[in-house]
Amino acid sequence: MRTPIILRILGVLLMVFSSTMLPPLILSLLAGDGVSTPFLTAYLLTLATGLASWLPVRRLQFDLRFRDGFLVVVLFWTVLAAFGALPLVLTTHPQMSVTDAFFESMSGLTTTGATVLTGIDDLPLSIRYYRQQLQWLGGMGIIVLAVAVMPMLGVGGMQLYRAETPGPVKDTKLTPRITETAKALWYIYLGLTVLCAVGYWIAGMSIFDAVSHSFATIAIGGFSTHDASIGFFDNRAIASVAMIFMVISGINFSLHFVAWRKKSISSYFRDSEVLVYLSILLVVFLIVYFVLLSAGTFDRTADVFWHSLFQVISVGTTTGFTTTGFHWWPTFIPIMLIILSAVGGCAGSTAGGMKVIRVALLYKQGRRETAKLVHPNALIPIKFNGKPVPEHVINAVWGFFSLYVLSYVVLSLLMTAVGTELVTAFSAVTACLNNLGPGLGEVAANYASLSTPAKWILSFAMLLGRLELFTLLVLFSSAFWRN
Repeated sequence: MRTPIILRILGVLLMVFSSTMLPPLILSLLAGDGVSTPFLTAYLLTLATGLASWLPVRRLQFDLRFRDGFLVVVLFWTVLAAFGALPLVLTTHPQMSVTDAFFESMSGLTTTGATVLTGIDDLPLSIRYYRQQLQWLGGMGIIVLAVAVMPMLGVGGMQLYRAETPGPVKDTKLTPRITETAKALWYIYLGLTVLCAVGYWIAGMSIFDAVSHSFATIAIGGFSTHDASIGFFDNRAIASVAMIFMVISGINFSLHFVAWRKKSISSYFRDSEVLVYLSILLVVFLIVYFVLLSAGTFDRTADVFWHSLFQVISVGTTTGFTTTGFHWWPTFIPIMLIILSAVGGCAGSTAGGMKVIRVALLYKQGRRETAKLVHPNALIPIKFNGKPVPEHVINAVWGFFSLYVLSYVVLSLLMTAVGTELVTAFSAVTACLNNLGPGLGEVAANYASLSTPAKWILSFAMLLGRLELFTLLVLFSSAFWRN
């Protein structure tokens, strides 16, 4: 392990991250909400720590090895989440413990959207903005790391991507250089954020709410500046803007790049993962719609349509916005929606979950094994986008799925071991592991009532889900630390 290069990168990350505390600091000064001192203190502490890490090793030159890269990726979220919690710890409104502040910061940066806060409408303006900004920064970190960094490490969903002909095995980067790739993705991410904010503003949001919710929408985060989330506005135009951009953000950003470069949307309709993604959302929506309609859950058919469509898209993309609480909907619907989040969006998007392409390949592998029972000697290749998928990719997907199930079971058992009620424990782990946010039981509205150990377990689950299991769990392997 080359500690100097890790400290150098970490120092740069902290110095850059410190600058993100300046916008809420300025907003606090302009609004006079009394939170400027915590933001200034957090800024200075983060900057000083970054400088202290970077200065001693700034002249050293080392190549970044794979093992170093794994550690840097994990530290990207853990260390930044810790320093991101500083303003929340230092402020007196809201008054938060270290555990709650870290949980909120980790939830923001991993774009989970689980919150321990109540009375969000009454919080200082700068705090409300800061939470949204954390999600936006986390969403961009996901995209840049997934496309530019993860392929170098040999991990992550973006191992399956290639720019020109989107499909299950895409090995080239969007542009020849990683820096150019990151820059292109910044432009796309920023452009979508601006378009979403303008859409919200035209639909009826204030400028503050439009910008804040555009951050959470494009990042597929789910934080809101109001306790009632999107339901606060009671505006179908606003809900429509949210649904459009949630669906867009749940699609592989490589496809957005190709569509922008070729000035054509045809690449979306030729990509099998996108078609499966949209088909899953459509089928689940129809099920929810007809069940709610037959149960008479809402008085008007139009309300059934809008609430069904919005919640399916929000949960299916792991955003976590709500127009109404789905936890009280009848029969199996709440459970089905929570399970839907395990599928998530497309790989290379800001969505959580296992990713659609993995689920599709698991299904195809299941069909192949069934066919082999009838024709044991047959050679049946698995194809995606019309091309054979290498066996090592199929094995990797099965390995991921096995580890996902094992992690889910272990984390759920740990939650029950610290005294969490059964439904709450399993739904909270599902929501955090899939970076969804809202769950069932005690965590349907927020996570404030959970015990301190439960919050730390769920913070780990958020990070585990965001880093797609292997990147984090490899650090617990003894082989990783051997010379």
